[in-house]
Amino acid sequence: MTRVGLYPGAFDPIHNGHVDIISRAVKLLDKLVIGVAIDTGKSPMFNIEERVAIVEEAVAPFRGATEIVVQPYQGLTTHFAHQIGASVMVRGLRAVTDFEFEFALTAMNQQLDREVETVFLMADPRHLAIASRLVKEIVLLGGDVTKFVSADVRDRLMAKAGR
Repeated sequence: MTRVGLYPGAFDPIHNGHVDIISRAVKLLDKLVIGVAIDTGKSPMFNIEERVAIVEEAVAPFRGATEIVVQPYQGLTTHFAHQIGASVMVRGLRAVTDFEFEFALTAMNQQLDREVETVFLMADPRHLAIASRLVKEIVLLGGDVTKFVSADVRDRLMAKAGR
């Protein structure tokens, strides 16, 4: 039986914390689908095509460990999980505030689809403070995000910021 997992998110942009979670999730699953949310309720800096391309580049080093699919999706994450045959949803936790949000989200998801188990992976302590929102803000204010994202993502962020 193939263990299929879904790691959903906006990935606007993907950062080192996301990549760390992916690097550990591929050790647990036969197939990992990285679902890039089309409609996140946020104002993304990168459009969906750009976000998918950036994630594709970021996961390239892990493709030998397990099958990885990067796929945009719209609508309920539980519906998407069911559509792709995922029995596991991978989520990363950074702090207590993440736990409160993820706890509520997991409870709702279980009511929507009891066939999908949520697995939480704790963020590496080096990545506890990284959030895509903060990375974008740092770039827009002229700061250096080299510690938080890959060189490719940094360059794309700086181009978007006109720097």
